[in-house]
Amino acid sequence: MPTSSLRTLDLNLLKVFDAVMSERSLTKAALQLSLTQPAVSNALRRLRDALGDELLVRKGRTLEPTPRGQELWQAVSDTLRRLQTALMPSVFEPASATTTFVLTMADATAAELMPPLVALITQHAPGVSLRVVPLTTRDPRRLLDEGHADLAIGNFPAAMSDLTARAQAGEVVSFVHHRLFQGDYVCVMRKDHPLAKGPLTLDRYCAARHMLVSFSGRAFGFIDAALTSMGRSRRVVLTVNQFFTAGKVVAHTDLLTVLPRHFINVTGFADQLALRELPFAAPPIQVDALWHQRQDGACAHAWLRAQVQSLAATAFAP
Repeated sequence: MPTSSLRTLDLNLLKVFDAVMSERSLTKAALQLSLTQPAVSNALRRLRDALGDELLVRKGRTLEPTPRGQELWQAVSDTLRRLQTALMPSVFEPASATTTFVLTMADATAAELMPPLVALITQHAPGVSLRVVPLTTRDPRRLLDEGHADLAIGNFPAAMSDLTARAQAGEVVSFVHHRLFQGDYVCVMRKDHPLAKGPLTLDRYCAARHMLVSFSGRAFGFIDAALTSMGRSRRVVLTVNQFFTAGKVVAHTDLLTVLPRHFINVTGFADQLALRELPFAAPPIQVDALWHQRQDGACAHAWLRAQVQSLAATAFAP
């Protein structure tokens, strides 16, 4: 944009644009900004006129950005969040803070981590609120980049590999991570399952009927990739997107599933389950905390990360 245009542009329009892009809805953006929908619509029209581009176009029930709109949002969103970070207090006082943190994680992780985290916040930061949103992907970088979550916690192997490769190549990396825990997976079945006794061989495992915990809904996971590398396969007859659901299903069926070992004791029905070691090598669980670089220097975010890291050392201990 020419400098002369920037002088005359109402910068409040960019804040409205950021909200509309984030929500992809005029109504939701209006709620976020505490404005009326006509006010948001008018602000978006003024910005369109100033820039000579539609910025967003309606597709069905949602708004989708034009190429110019997507390009502009990346710059606007990053600038607004950097400014917000710069304006934050230089010292975070938990006892008087009223911050809301948004975390994304799988139910297995939340079941172990959230009870002690809530207890800690209740005691030391009673004005702080937490929102946990479902983790529906093994790569949460888009959620973090678009500001839908402040901190992602989970097993993100592809994302971690990509970040490492980019850093080693000397590229600018926009995300920071910290290893919280390393564990392993076990084969889980009902306590009186026919395979609960005797050797669980690879042949017996592959011949069984299986359930897969899949955030994406795809009936092919890392276990299937490991079997494929050995020239073997299994039949997945059910996919679910929660570890608790998987535990309940196998407790009452003849299906097998694979769950994190550390999760079993917090299910509340561990006595109904039998655990067997997998008859082949499987990759370990790497539980990482991942956040956007723009949050790295924020005192409130640093405080949250410190609490999570401290509690995870206990919650995920063997």
